[in-house]
Amino acid sequence: MTDVCLLNLAFADLLLVCSLPFLAHQARDQWLFGDGMCKAVLGAYYIGFYSGIFFITLMSIDRYLAIVHAVYALRARTRSFGILAAAVTWVAAFTASFPDLSFLEVQESRKKDGKMYKFCAPLYSKPGTLAPGRHFWSVFGLFKMNILGLLIPMAIIAFCYAHIIRRLLCSQSSKKQAIRLVLVVVAVFFCCWVPYNVASLFKALELLHVYTECGSSKAIRRAIQATEAVAYSHSCLNPVLYVFVGEKFRKHLVRLVNRAPCRLCQIMKTFIPQDRINGSVYSQTTSVDERSTAV
Repeated sequence: MTDVCLLNLAFADLLLVCSLPFLAHQARDQWLFGDGMCKAVLGAYYIGFYSGIFFITLMSIDRYLAIVHAVYALRARTRSFGILAAAVTWVAAFTASFPDLSFLEVQESRKKDGKMYKFCAPLYSKPGTLAPGRHFWSVFGLFKMNILGLLIPMAIIAFCYAHIIRRLLCSQSSKKQAIRLVLVVVAVFFCCWVPYNVASLFKALELLHVYTECGSSKAIRRAIQATEAVAYSHSCLNPVLYVFVGEKFRKHLVRLVNRAPCRLCQIMKTFIPQDRINGSVYSQTTSVDERSTAV
């Protein structure tokens, strides 16, 4: 179950990260890759965005079952159940990406210097037409991201890890480093995603004409750009938080590096802790502790 979650989380993060060079070029210049690539790249961005958060939530539930309900977890946390849960998570991420996916299109706009430039974004109404639903879909997308991308996952993650910490504190086999890792995981998720969602919330309030202070539009736009970069960094931190801290993964990585002939791989080996046991709540070597806790 853990391996299935980690594999899918890695794929979701890669899906999101691979779209960033295209978005960075658009932010610096304009969109030059055509309408088909617009739908493909932004589609991958939206699906990777939601699937990454959903798989982190799924891993929190998996850890909750493994540590708090260890006896039940021995039957439920199977590979087949993990594949089924992963498939449901991908379907949920694809569904959460709508209606933005259906509106993706290359658009043209005029800069302050009078030059036209192209950009890829959801087009909720054709230029020159009166579409009362345009603001509705824009606001709906922002609130949907706040609810599905932060509030619900954060509530589930907080519930799961609160019970995990309580169980580790009550267990004789509890380890301070495992509790510290849990707190780091929650803190990193909170620090990366909350600022971006708060900035998006102000953007939604602006579209609803609730927050319309002078100069607020420019400040909100800059805040979204800055906090969005912080949110993206979470996809790069996930391998460190969820994979490299696992003792089992480190052992396999060291074995793979030892077999590799290149000098770079030999240098990498010096940076990989081999003998230190860190008590990661994401390592499958914790199964012995989980069974002893259940007994």
